[in-house]
Amino acid sequence: MTDNVPVKAAQTSFQIINELRRMEGAGVSELAAALDKPTSTIHDHLRTLEEEEYLVKSDGEYYIGTRFLGIGEQARARQKVYSIARQEVDDLAKETGEHTNLMIEEHGRGVFLYKSRGPDAVQLDTHAGMRVPLQTTALGKSMLAFRPREEVDDIIDRHGLPQVTDKTITDREELYEKLDEIHERGYAYDDEERVKGMRCVAAPITNDEMRAIAAISVSGPKSRMRGKEFQEDIPDKILSSANVIEVNLTYS
Repeated sequence: MTDNVPVKAAQTSFQIINELRRMEGAGVSELAAALDKPTSTIHDHLRTLEEEEYLVKSDGEYYIGTRFLGIGEQARARQKVYSIARQEVDDLAKETGEHTNLMIEEHGRGVFLYKSRGPDAVQLDTHAGMRVPLQTTALGKSMLAFRPREEVDDIIDRHGLPQVTDKTITDREELYEKLDEIHERGYAYDDEERVKGMRCVAAPITNDEMRAIAAISVSGPKSRMRGKEFQEDIPDKILSSANVIEVNLTYS
C-alpha cells in the first residue's frame, strides 16, 4: 500500500523552491548545504525545474521564475471572496490612509490574499501569498474566534504557537481567552504581535453559519493607531466593510 506515502522526489523539488524563495536565489552548492542533500541530487532537480520554466538561472544562481505568477493569480481568482472584497479593501485604505489586508486560512495558516496601501501607509513585509501563523495577527485571531474550538485545537497541534515578537501569544489557554473576547466583541486587535511598532484591527468575514471564511484588517504605526481611533473609529469602519462583503457574498 502506498496511501499517504509522500513522493520524495516531489518533496525535494518543493523544498528547493521554498528554499530559493527564502534565500532569494542561490547556487547548487548553497542549496545542497542548506537542504543537507547531495549536490548531484540538487543539480538534477534544478535543471528539471529550469527546463519546465519554473526557475531561471543567472550568473550561476537559480531564482524563482515568473511562471509562478500565473499559478498564483489563478489560485487567487478562484477565491470568490477576493473578487468581492477587493473594492472594499481599497476603499478602506483610502478612508483610513493605512494598510488594509484580506486574509484567508489555508492548511492551518493565514494567507494574505490581497493588500492595499493608503496614502499614509508605511512599508511592511506583507504581500499576496505570504503565509503566517494565525495567532500572530489580528486577521488570523478573528478567523480562529469564529471557528469551532476543535478546529482551533487541530491547527495548534499541527503548527504550534510560534513566537514572532515578545508580544506574540504562545500559550494555548491565553489564546482561548482572547478568542472568546474576540467572538463576543466581533473584531480582533494585534498590538505588536507580529511586527514591532505596528498595531492592527481586524474583523472576520463569515458565512451563513457564522463561520469565518476570511478576514479584513487595517494596520498602522502604534503612534497613529491609538486612543479613540484605535478603539472605536477603525473597528467601526472594518465591521461595516466586513458586513458589506458578507452581504455581497450571500447575494452574488
